Amino acid sequence: MQPNNHKYMTEFVLSDNQELSSFAIEHLLDAVADKRIYRAPDKTELVDRLKTNPASVVILDYTLFDFNDVETMLIMGERFPKSTWILLSEELTEVFLRSVIYGSHNMSILFKDSPLKEIREAILYAVKGERYICQRVTEILLMQRQREEEIPSKLTSTEIEIVKAIAQGKTTKEIAAERFSSIHTINTHRKNIFRKLGVNTAHEAVKVAVRSGLIDTSEYYI
Repeated sequence: MQPNNHKYMTEFVLSDNQELSSFAIEHLLDAVADKRIYRAPDKTELVDRLKTNPASVVILDYTLFDFNDVETMLIMGERFPKSTWILLSEELTEVFLRSVIYGSHNMSILFKDSPLKEIREAILYAVKGERYICQRVTEILLMQRQREEEIPSKLTSTEIEIVKAIAQGKTTKEIAAERFSSIHTINTHRKNIFRKLGVNTAHEAVKVAVRSGLIDTSEYYI
């Protein structure tokens, strides 16, 4: 019987719709021996490739792909747990980065302007089935963590109490009644809270407060 020459072959799936960056990635993959490279320009073709080879290495630009949201992408990663992903994009938000890092175990993250050394390392990690987080992502999350730790000093005691009331699901009218204040006053506090926390909604304000330790999730319904 002849040996199976494809037993240890790595299959890469490129899901990047920019021709220039796809060409550059293929050039970087020259350093990987025993490989196949496929293109998957949309979600349907990506799923087909993963069905054919569930252990593929997916190199994907999330910002240019047809995922509706990060949750959809994470679900696909869970659907194919043997796959390894390299997310390589020009711009990724802090919320996205957190979602991927805490929501998956098989997704590496890089920026397209990351040093070539990091991109090469990420490819080698992926071939071994390991994840890689670039230095810039680490710095973004550390800076955000520092900002969150400073939040208690940014908010007044009244604002902290209002955030906690919001976390309990109380309406502006209910908060105003409890504090013997006008609805206008509570709305002013809410606007100041949102501005200080750098958020746009009450839900986002509560999430930031939870991460900073202002709110204990065991005591509040988030």
